[in-house]
Amino acid sequence: MRGLWDRIPPLARGLALIALVAGVVVFLSLQPVLAAVGGLVRIAFFLAIAFFLFLVWREKRGDLEAWEDRNRRLFYAAILLAVIAVGLYIGWGLPGNRDAFALVATLAACVFAIVRVWRLEHRY
Repeated sequence: MRGLWDRIPPLARGLALIALVAGVVVFLSLQPVLAAVGGLVRIAFFLAIAFFLFLVWREKRGDLEAWEDRNRRLFYAAILLAVIAVGLYIGWGLPGNRDAFALVATLAACVFAIVRVWRLEHRY
C-alpha cells in the first residue's frame, strides 16, 4: 500500500515544500539570512561558470594555440570581457535601463567577436 506522500502529485508536493519553506522563513523572520544565502549562491554560480569555462579552455587549448596570434588574443579578450560583464552584473546588479542595455550590448559584441573568430579559424 502506498503512503500518503506518494499519492500526492509531484507538482503539488513541490509547491507544498516551497510553501512550507516560505512559511518558516516568514514565521521566524529569516529574511536577512535568506538575503545573505542568496548572495553566496550568486557568487557560487559565478564561480561555477568560470570553472566551466576553464575546463572548456583546458580541453580545447591545443586547438586554440594553432590559431593566429591576433585571432587568439581577440577570442580570449572577448571571453574575458564577457566574464567581467557578467561578474559586474552579479556583483552590482542593473540599477537602470542604460546599464541593462550596456550589459546586453557588451555580451552581444563579445558573442559576435567569438563567433566571427571561430568561423575565421575553421574555414577550410
